Amino acid sequence: MDIIYTIWLRNMKRYIRSKSRIIGSISMPLFFLLFLGFGLNSVVQLPNMGGNYIVFLIPGMVAMSVMFTSVFSGIQVIWDKQFGFLKETLVAPVSRLEIMLGQTAGGATTAVIQGFLILVLSLFIGLKVSSVAGFFIALVFMVLIGISFTAFGIAIASRMDDMTGFQLIMNFVIFPIFGLSGALFPISSLPAWIAPIILLDPLTYGVEGIRYGLTGASQINPVVCFAVIGGFTLVMTVAGAYLFRKIAI
Repeated sequence: MDIIYTIWLRNMKRYIRSKSRIIGSISMPLFFLLFLGFGLNSVVQLPNMGGNYIVFLIPGMVAMSVMFTSVFSGIQVIWDKQFGFLKETLVAPVSRLEIMLGQTAGGATTAVIQGFLILVLSLFIGLKVSSVAGFFIALVFMVLIGISFTAFGIAIASRMDDMTGFQLIMNFVIFPIFGLSGALFPISSLPAWIAPIILLDPLTYGVEGIRYGLTGASQINPVVCFAVIGGFTLVMTVAGAYLFRKIAI
């Protein structure tokens, strides 16, 4: 546990010292929230969904902030690999599983903090959390999204050596995941042919889980959401640990 805590603490210190990273990570979700939310608030219809479009959009932007921060925390592995820190860590008398879990914990924690910042800012533009229990339900889903996509990012980074290539691949992967998650528009209002694709997207269940916690309404049963995103988190953690064990320096 000491190595997990140490690596987690290193990630947190790097995060706190990087003010530009904090500001940059919330800029895109905040941009979507303000301009897309206010711009389409009177246009988008929400069948069988209470509240206005801005309130509907907030859970999606929280999930977006958590996912983007989580995935790109994997670049830390490539950075450490290039500058020799990872080699020094791997030759230490600790297991690679502990190193990977420490990286995952650090990345997930920073991601949840970023999502929480969006959540706090949303309180000033109309969000009213349904209940205290609802807030903690949303927090649980934020944590699951953070862990799963951090492990996903680490899994991809473990097989790469180039930071630019990692960023390009991640952009190619995560934008479709985000766009098909139901974060921007109600699932029920989309064409029927796209519904199976949306239901295959693990982020869909994270978004709907957060939406249920914050607003009390969702288009997918929250128990199903928890089961799917929880299973996805477990699979990604195992896959990330396996690929990290195979990493070559």
